[in-house]
Formats: sequence, structure tokens, C-alpha cells
Amino acid sequence: MITVDGEVLEEIAPNVSGTKGARQNAIIAAVSEILQSTLADYEINTRLRVAHFVAQACHESDGFCTTEEYASGVAYEGRENLGNTHSGDGKRYKGRGLFQLTGRANYISYGKALNVDLVDDPTSAADPVMSLKIACEFWKEHKLNGFADADDLITITKRINGGLNGIESRRAYLAKAKTALARLAGAAVATPDPILTPVLRRGSKGEGVAKLQAVLHDKGFPIAVDGDFGAATELAAMQFQTSKKLTPDGIVGPATWSALDV
Repeated sequence: MITVDGEVLEEIAPNVSGTKGARQNAIIAAVSEILQSTLADYEINTRLRVAHFVAQACHESDGFCTTEEYASGVAYEGRENLGNTHSGDGKRYKGRGLFQLTGRANYISYGKALNVDLVDDPTSAADPVMSLKIACEFWKEHKLNGFADADDLITITKRINGGLNGIESRRAYLAKAKTALARLAGAAVATPDPILTPVLRRGSKGEGVAKLQAVLHDKGFPIAVDGDFGAATELAAMQFQTSKKLTPDGIVGPATWSALDV
């Protein structure tokens, strides 16, 4: 299981201030306390799985600034497809949680799954800790780990959103999540000579990256030599690692440098 905590969420989330910023800080702080253990319980335990999960959660929660839909919920009144068959159900069961749980039927279903009463106490779904658990239950029910393993942003977005609303935002958050998690993974790699064999990963920049890119390019990988370790360089590094029977994590440490014969 990779390490993931509030610092990762802060690195991904947009910078906001004022009341909204205070709410964002409170949500991230509350979620951080159980983030690692809760994700592990749902086998959201690889860099790709975590990256896709937190990216979607960041978008759906307006950058971790809210766990409750800004609209009143009146638009859901009388929506039988959501199980809203009682007067006032639209507002009562408005969207709440990191993935916006909506409608009486869903509150019943996820309450049963988590063994909590979300029907009589619907506002509890907006509690940051509960909202994380609800999002994980949704992730499990819709079998999204498999699509994360395939790095399939489109299908994950469709299953959460029903369409592709906000796809550019989700894509941007995903890129930031991958960079943040690569940084953590890279920090855990020891190197006997950080000058000759620096640990490089997505997000790294500079002459060391350019050197790596030049070597990979000479070995037939069609990447730019621009000193910026982005998605293309990460993919090339992973493909090279696979060819050498190394762990294909895209983290270029001593073992990969040795295999590159540099």
C-alpha cells in the first residue's frame, strides 16, 4: 500500500481562501485521519487506483471545498428514479458526500452497506469521514479499481457522473494526483549517489531528466529531450523497466540507471 495523506490532497486541490478555504482545510484534515486505512479497506492501494479516486473526489467536491451540493435539491423533488416518492425528498436527499450521494433510494442503499441510518439522518452523509466511506462504497459497487488499473478516465467519469461533465477538470486533477504520488514513491527510493544516479519521477525537471530522456531516446523511445519528466517520459521509463524485468513504476532510481548502462 502506498502512503497517501492530507498532503497529497492539498497538493491536488486548488488554492482557495476565505470561508471556502477554511472549509477546504477542515474537510481535508478530517478525511486525512482515516484516508490511508479506508482506501486500503477497499483495495484502493496502488498509485493508479489512488490517483483516479482522489482526482474524481476532488472534482466532485469542488476541490475538497464542500461535501454538500450547493443547489437546494428542489430539482430532485418527485424523481421516482431516485426513490424520491415522499414530499420534501428532493431537498432532504440532495447531493452529499465526496461523490454526491443523491436520492432517497441511494441513501437507503448506502446506509445499509455502511450499517448507518442515512434515511432519518441524511445530513450525516455530508460529514467528511462518512462522505469518504460512501465514496469508497460507490467505487467498490461500480468496480472502478479495474478501470483505474487500465488508467481509463473516461469510463470512471461516466460511471460517477453519468456522462463526461467536467472531464477537463478531472483530467487536470488526475495529472496532479499522479505527480504527487510519484513524488512520494520517489522519496522512498534510496540512492548511493544522488548526483550520478538521481531519483527521477513524474514532475522532476532539470539536467538529470534531460540526460534520462536522451538515453531513452537513443534506445528507441520517441520522447522529447526537454528536461521535463511528464507522462510520456514516465511511460517510456515504465516500458524500459518492463523490458528489463524491473518493477514498472516509472521511478528512475539506481536499478533503472544501472539497466540503462549510464
